[in-house]
Amino acid sequence: MTGAVEFPLSQPELAFHAAGGSLVRRTVLPGGTRILSEHVPGSRSLTIGFWVAVGSRDELPGHFGSTHFLEHLLFKGTTTRSALDIAVAFDSVGGEHNAMTAKEYTCYYAKVRDRDLAMAVEVLTDMFTSSLLDPAEFETERGVILEELAMADDDPGDVANERLFSAVFGEHPLGRPIGGTPDAIRGVSRDAVNEHYAANYRPQDLVVTVAGAVDHDVLVSQVTRSLALAGWDLGEPAIPVGRRSDGAADISRGTALSLVERPLEQANLLIGMPGLVAGDDRRVTMSVLNAVLGGGMSSRLFQEVREKRGLAYSVYSFAPAYSDAGLFGMYAGCSPSKAGQVAELMLSELHRLADGGVTAEEMRRANGQLSGASALALEDSDTRMSRLGRSEITLGEFVDLDEALRRLALVTRDDVRALAADLAAAPMSISAVGALRPDVFAPLLPAGVGS
Repeated sequence: MTGAVEFPLSQPELAFHAAGGSLVRRTVLPGGTRILSEHVPGSRSLTIGFWVAVGSRDELPGHFGSTHFLEHLLFKGTTTRSALDIAVAFDSVGGEHNAMTAKEYTCYYAKVRDRDLAMAVEVLTDMFTSSLLDPAEFETERGVILEELAMADDDPGDVANERLFSAVFGEHPLGRPIGGTPDAIRGVSRDAVNEHYAANYRPQDLVVTVAGAVDHDVLVSQVTRSLALAGWDLGEPAIPVGRRSDGAADISRGTALSLVERPLEQANLLIGMPGLVAGDDRRVTMSVLNAVLGGGMSSRLFQEVREKRGLAYSVYSFAPAYSDAGLFGMYAGCSPSKAGQVAELMLSELHRLADGGVTAEEMRRANGQLSGASALALEDSDTRMSRLGRSEITLGEFVDLDEALRRLALVTRDDVRALAADLAAAPMSISAVGALRPDVFAPLLPAGVGS
C-alpha cells in the first residue's frame, strides 16, 4: 500500500494490503450496507462492530437523548432474543460485547474467537435490526440512564469537560452532551426514540467492520444471510448515506468562563479553543503539537506544572476532531487556591510554543512517541476495527501505519509553531469545577468576564 486508499461510496468492491501484511477488503451491498474487514495474519480472535453515522449532534428537537437511549435499548431484547439471551450468547464463549455513543456515530461491538464470528454476526444483526423497544424496558432503562448521568454529574472531571464543549461550541450541536441531559432523558418519549431508530438504522446506514482472524467472503455471506433473515430487503437498490460535509462550521463561542462552584478538595480546570476538523491536513501537525505540549511525562505542561512546581498530579492536553469542527484543550487538577496560577501557566506554555516553536529534540521525542504508540495500538483488534469504522464513516479514506508514519515525518518545526500560533490567537474558554470564585480567572479573560 502506498499512500491513503480512498473509499468511494459508489465502488462495490475494494481490496488492498496494508502495513504488516494485513489484507483489507470492502464490499458495498446493493442495499447500501458497507462491510469492511482487515485480516491480520496470526490472529485467533476478532473484533466486530456495527456502526451508524448518527450521534448526539444529529438529534432533532423532541428527540434529544434518543441516540444514548438506543445504545441501551438494543441490548434489552428483540423479537427472537431476550436481554438475557443476548448476554448469555457472548458470556458463554468468553466474548465481550458493548456499545459506544459519540457525537457523530454509534457503534455496537463484540470481541470473540474466530470460531464465534457467525454467532456475533447473528446476535448483533438481531439487536441492530429487530429491537423491540419494549415499553416496560424503555421506562426501566430511562431510570438506568438517569443514574448513569447522575454518576457522571458526581465526577467533577466529567462536568468540567461537558462545560468546556458547551463553552467552546456554543449553540452548535457539538456542544451538547453525548448522553443527553437529565431533562431530555426524562422528557423523550418512546415514540420519539422509535422514530429516531426507524430513520437512522436502515441498510444504507449500516457499516460493519471486522478486524483480526476474518475471512471477508465468509463475513459478507454471514452478514447478508443475517440481514435477510431479519427481514431487510437487500434487493432494493440504495446508495450508502453520504458522508458529512468536511467544511469548517461557523461556530460562535458559547462563553469565555463556565464555572461550577462545588466544595471540593481539588479544582478540575480546563482551557479550550477551536481546533481542527477531522479532514484537515494539519491533523498530523496537531498530533505533534499535542505530544510536545501535553502528551506525556516529558511534555512541557507536565514538566512545568507538575515536575517543577508540584501544582498538579494530572495535567495534559487533548485535541478531539469532528467532521466540521474541532477542539484543542488543556486539563489540570489542582488546589483551588492555585487554579489561577495553573491556568496562567498552561496558557503561557501554549503561547511560548507559538512564539518560540519547538526544539529539534522535542520533535525527535514526539515523533518517537507517536510512532511507537501507533504501532502498539494496532496490536489490538479493537483499534483496527475502530480504524476501519472511522475511515469509512468520517474520512472516506484508509491510512495504514506506513502512510501515517510517512506523514508524521513530513511535519516541520515551523508547522508546529504556526499551528500553535493559530490556537493561541483563537477565542479561549475556561471551564472549572471546584471551590472557586470567578475572579480567580479574571486576569486571563476579556474585560468584565470573571470579575
